[in-house]
Amino acid sequence: MQQKNLIIIFTRNPELGKVKTRLAKTIGNEAALNIYRFLLNHTEKTIRNIDCDKAIYYSSEINHNDIWDEAIYQKHLQQGNDLGKKMQNAFESAFSKDYNKVVIVGSDLFDLQPKHIEDTFSKLNTHDVVIGPAKDGGYYLLGMKTLNSQVFKKKEWGTSTVIQNTLQDLKHIDVHLLEELNDIDIYDDIKNIEELKQLIK
Repeated sequence: MQQKNLIIIFTRNPELGKVKTRLAKTIGNEAALNIYRFLLNHTEKTIRNIDCDKAIYYSSEINHNDIWDEAIYQKHLQQGNDLGKKMQNAFESAFSKDYNKVVIVGSDLFDLQPKHIEDTFSKLNTHDVVIGPAKDGGYYLLGMKTLNSQVFKKKEWGTSTVIQNTLQDLKHIDVHLLEELNDIDIYDDIKNIEELKQLIK
């Protein structure tokens, strides 16, 4: 039987003053928005040709005429009062539609490549959960075959304890860790990336 796989992208609507706010403290709102738009485009190009269904979840409203082509991406609104609840609801919705493997990624990773997604779907053949750890102590990717809802609860999202606490929740489950990547949150994250620095005017 053909497996049904889904990749979910969580994104913030690209609005001035509402994205990359920690980065904006150093480089200003306009440059932060330029960098976020660059990262959104990079994420879309990375995911577009992967052989699976794709869904984009917006933070505040669904945009219809943007880089996410409706012929390729299902479009949804994030639902929940914190990041954990929003992710849990997205996974629950996917599994209720009979997807076998579901992967969620963020939209602010300069180093994200198709191989990270493809490797996740492959590793889910032999592991229960796949996680892509981020250098700041969070994670940039989470893949599951069944809903492990405990990973979405009692977390201080955006802090350096997230991956550690998540792995503790999953200590009795077979977890595969991908390579660590750096998501873009503060100026230190971009200072060695010329392509992003050029977007600062």
